[in-house]
Amino acid sequence: MHYLEPNEKFPPITEADEQGLLAIGGDLSISRLIYAYNHGIFPWYDASQPLLWWSPDPRMVLFPEKLKVSKSMKQLLRKKKFTVSFNTHFNAVIEACAQIRRDGQHGTWITREMIASYNSLHKLNIAQSVEVWENGDLVGGLYGIYLKDKNVFCGESMFTRVSNASKYGFITLVNKLKEEGIKLIDCQVYTRHLESLGAEEIPRDEFLSYLGFSS
Repeated sequence: MHYLEPNEKFPPITEADEQGLLAIGGDLSISRLIYAYNHGIFPWYDASQPLLWWSPDPRMVLFPEKLKVSKSMKQLLRKKKFTVSFNTHFNAVIEACAQIRRDGQHGTWITREMIASYNSLHKLNIAQSVEVWENGDLVGGLYGIYLKDKNVFCGESMFTRVSNASKYGFITLVNKLKEEGIKLIDCQVYTRHLESLGAEEIPRDEFLSYLGFSS
């Protein structure tokens, strides 16, 4: 396993282990995060662990044209059940993602250091958020990294306080990104929820080709 010094570059992605763990350590500097996402690498760890960097194979992605919208969700969208905004309350969204309780998880992987770094990326218009509102209350949302020059959006986390709110926001985002010519949405790792929305696993090499790189 490769241990990064603060200013050391990432090792080749081919050195990631079977779970996709590439390196340990380093930092969450803006320059490192930008480099990482542009090369198919992302941080994922909790406060009890050192900084962990991942590049799994296969990679979970969603091609916008393959988005699956259930009949019940189509009805909610037609009725405009929620109001959706973009990039108006980034910090509130990432804080909510950090605080929400998730089945099978203890604590959060969104640390204070990570929140600070992603807020800095948001000020550069790289980290972006989706806010879902009901009667003036923030009831759901998600955030991610928008690699506009590569037409790739890297989803990071979502939260919901009302049934279907985060899904409503995600579908609205995908439709918006599709209009903007996005090629794919990086979902990182497999979940049944993402699969139900049309996401699929592809080889890491194929994913990297969308970023303009190969392993």
